[in-house]
Amino acid sequence: MIYLQIFWAFFIANILGYGGGPPGIPLVQNEVVNHYHWLTNQEFGEILAVANALPSPISTKLAGYIGYEVAGVPGAVVGLIATVAPTAIAMILLLGFMNVFQKAPQIKAMTQSVRSIVAVMLGILAYEFIQGSIEQIGWVHTLILAAAAFFFLENRKIHPAVVIAGAMVYGVVFLH
Repeated sequence: MIYLQIFWAFFIANILGYGGGPPGIPLVQNEVVNHYHWLTNQEFGEILAVANALPSPISTKLAGYIGYEVAGVPGAVVGLIATVAPTAIAMILLLGFMNVFQKAPQIKAMTQSVRSIVAVMLGILAYEFIQGSIEQIGWVHTLILAAAAFFFLENRKIHPAVVIAGAMVYGVVFLH
């Protein structure tokens, strides 16, 4: 039964996560934190931070790790299959229609609508992570980490993996 739950959680998140990895993140979070309660919001945030620092698509990293945590190697395999299956199925079925309808105004309007929805979903997810951070470490440390991350990512163009590693060092030094 657990394998079916893993498959369904990641399949649904990825079939509805139109547009790649970022739209699927809030959907995966909803499934694994709110629906199945496999992780807490804080655990999901930590996994997401580490997964973002590693190369390859975010959805496969989340599926592999969470599937492994829930049900070992078979759970990781099931999670990965469920993550890749929606895209593979869609590519096989829709590839022929892509060129025909690519410039249709309805398709362009749908894509624009989806972008707004994804932005709102990611904003909600970020808000939940900020709330959790404030509850865990307080608003002063949260503000310091957020400001430092913004500065190094936007102004200094430091790679996100280095910024995440720096935040981990900050946590070890100041929060432990």
